[in-house]
Amino acid sequence: MSRKRSYECGIDAAIDVIEGKWKVLVLWALDTGEKRFGELRRGLVGVSEKVLAQQLREMEADGLVHRHDYAEVVPRVGYALTDLGRSLNQALAPLGEWGARNQALIEALRADSPERVNAADSGPRHG
Repeated sequence: MSRKRSYECGIDAAIDVIEGKWKVLVLWALDTGEKRFGELRRGLVGVSEKVLAQQLREMEADGLVHRHDYAEVVPRVGYALTDLGRSLNQALAPLGEWGARNQALIEALRADSPERVNAADSGPRHG
């Protein structure tokens, strides 16, 4: 996968770093501290081993996570956030709050039901 080298703006750079369904979820999972690969996989329902490994490699290359190889008889690897990864989590916190506040509306709008139109019309108007 080729990664962009120059960006139009900060949002472009940020989206490039977090693109993909699992990266933001990995960031949130690591917010509480180092996790082993298996812990991450069990906590991220639906992610395949291959995709998780690829996403972690990209996040490591982007400086968001640190891979710690423990020198033990039974090999063990842990993943933890770097300072850059922690700062990205802080930047994503308001987005998570927005999602939590609007989750029911988003689900209703995406559902194929009569509530879809009513939910869209009930929101606040700005202008």
